[in-house]
Amino acid sequence: MLAGMRFVLRFVTCLMILFALQTMAAQTPLPRVFLMNPQVLADEKAHPSAEMLKLTKSAADKALRVVPMTVTSKGMTPPSGDKHDYMSMGRYWWPNPATANHLPYIRRDGESNPEINNIKDHEALTRTAESANALALGWYLTGNERYAEHAALLLRTFFLDPKTAMNPNLEYAQAIPGQNTGRGAGVLDARGFAYAVDAAGMLDGSKSWTAEDAAGLKKWYTAYYTWLTTSDHGKKELAAPNNHGSWAAVQAASIAQFLGKTDDVRRIAEQVRDHRIPDQFDAQGMQKYELVRTNSFSYSAFNLAALTQLASIVSSTGIDLYQPVKPGAPGMLTGIDALLPYDAQHKWPHQQITKGKEHDLCPALVGALAHTHDAKYADAEKRFGCEPSGATVLQDPEESH
Repeated sequence: MLAGMRFVLRFVTCLMILFALQTMAAQTPLPRVFLMNPQVLADEKAHPSAEMLKLTKSAADKALRVVPMTVTSKGMTPPSGDKHDYMSMGRYWWPNPATANHLPYIRRDGESNPEINNIKDHEALTRTAESANALALGWYLTGNERYAEHAALLLRTFFLDPKTAMNPNLEYAQAIPGQNTGRGAGVLDARGFAYAVDAAGMLDGSKSWTAEDAAGLKKWYTAYYTWLTTSDHGKKELAAPNNHGSWAAVQAASIAQFLGKTDDVRRIAEQVRDHRIPDQFDAQGMQKYELVRTNSFSYSAFNLAALTQLASIVSSTGIDLYQPVKPGAPGMLTGIDALLPYDAQHKWPHQQITKGKEHDLCPALVGALAHTHDAKYADAEKRFGCEPSGATVLQDPEESH
């Protein structure tokens, strides 16, 4: 009888432990990420797959080799006189052959002027955000503190260190020599900010990313969000009807989520659903604002990439951007489907001066597959040569264990 009692006690103890573990798991907060599915991310952490760990470690190990970058290291000084201000030059603007001093520069759409590489701020911003994101994901899934330590170093150097931090504005982005010192279109340069937001969310809990770091980044993004939503450049870009406006909305929605501005997130989602998407797509899914470009396939795909990111970011509001505002109306999926026939073996019927357009559609295909689970998008990913990454796998709720 005593042995039987001990068995019962052990059994009850095991049940209590199991219940406690389940309760702790249920109470564990989901990571504050918006480009990826947070529940899938948490499930993957609890039950990591070999494929996922391989993809994640590969990206994180590569990002470990990225040195800290900063806007203060550029050789030029912005008109403000402060190297902490971000600065870049318009990509498609070239010296004017009709004037002695080659000013003002003139536009050659689709042709990148190599002079843009003389200023490294865009590269610094993009590589910092993407590398920090890859490292943060690596730490979140593996617990390797080396990843978190380097991610924190990259973010601190770019956003927080008083000696190297970027000022929270884009007043001097995509300037055109002889015309202006910056313009609204320059907001597009900072589309990587959404990746930095997710990186910070995944680093929460790491000993390398302190409460002071988190508070500092929140303060930085608060100032930048104010600039984005109130400055002339920011308001102009948010109102742009083409891919520029879509990517500005990605920034605004992601940062608003990070700052807890849920009313703003819903307002952005409603505006995109009710106005931006209906205005961009015709009945066949073609995009009038992108077809006028010399790389019209690439820019059509680029706009779709922004919209699929937005759909992920605002999904917590209950608004599904994949669903058109009116049943049967053209929408995001109509736009993606319109591009599906034009892989490497099938010529795009509109202007596309740059080769290798196919890969441009991959981000939108990933989003469409994650949302619909339609086999045609999985097939399209193969036809268009899309390569999986840890972040793309984590968009898909069906990947949850």
